[in-house]
Amino acid sequence: MTVTKKGGLGKGLAALLQNAETDITTTRDSKPVGTVSEIEISQIEANPFQPRTDFDKQALQELSASIKVHGLIQPITVRKMGYDKYQIISGERRTRAAIEAGLKTLPAYIRLANDQEMLEMALIENIQRQDLNAIEVALSYKRLIDECTMTQEQVAERVGKERSTITNYLRLLKLPVDIQAAIRDGLLSMGHARAIIGIENEAEQLRIFNEIREGNLSVRMAEELARLQKEPDKETKPVSSVANKKGKHSDGLLLNDYTVYQRVLSDRFNAKVTFKANEKGKGNIQIQFEDLDELQRLIDMLEESK
Repeated sequence: MTVTKKGGLGKGLAALLQNAETDITTTRDSKPVGTVSEIEISQIEANPFQPRTDFDKQALQELSASIKVHGLIQPITVRKMGYDKYQIISGERRTRAAIEAGLKTLPAYIRLANDQEMLEMALIENIQRQDLNAIEVALSYKRLIDECTMTQEQVAERVGKERSTITNYLRLLKLPVDIQAAIRDGLLSMGHARAIIGIENEAEQLRIFNEIREGNLSVRMAEELARLQKEPDKETKPVSSVANKKGKHSDGLLLNDYTVYQRVLSDRFNAKVTFKANEKGKGNIQIQFEDLDELQRLIDMLEESK
């Protein structure tokens, strides 16, 4: 198998069809299109349209070990390029693991496809994977729109999703790079990201993102922060503006009654939390508990946070 990807597919399917010596509906070994056949790995090349570029090494080794014992249970899908020449549509990870396991042939479902169909099938097959992060999904949707000239409605129909779902994923690509990286790396959930998307100002998006990360805020709290940013009460002032006048600490949150702080701590401790504070910001926090067991749980949490 040629693991390095080619920059293009030459003259494509039309050129092959025009060549009398390359009948791509059958091979010398009589492997017809539309069947599952054993194909030599040396006759299979990588998909130049493969949307996924990173393959987890440990997961690949585990799959390879399984293939050594059980063989390749699920056939890959390939398109025919000519006599005894095939290109992967889906199953590159399985093929890599099979090579590592020492296999010489693979079961493969054979079909025909032109370049655009190839890209479309590869993207849609990739989107169906369960381990993709939201940014990878969004990029695949964008490629379907840009490179396969689809509308959002057509993409939704092809992948079996609501159009609003496609729109929400595409909006992730408009977020600052730092936030996209956090989503990609699993440090920020799709729910948190949707709350941030509602903020138009990039600086405010990054500020709320940092608040979410530093405070380990729930999605509900992220939504509350976003709401306060978009629809601040007339009397609400940034803590930073108070800090400048009175020397108090600043975290940049928009507050007028400590509601956000209260909800953050309530979520953190899974208990009712109340605040009492004067105009200067001096006050106390009360955390309620129902019995000694719950008190011990709260003490343990406070000890762990030291």
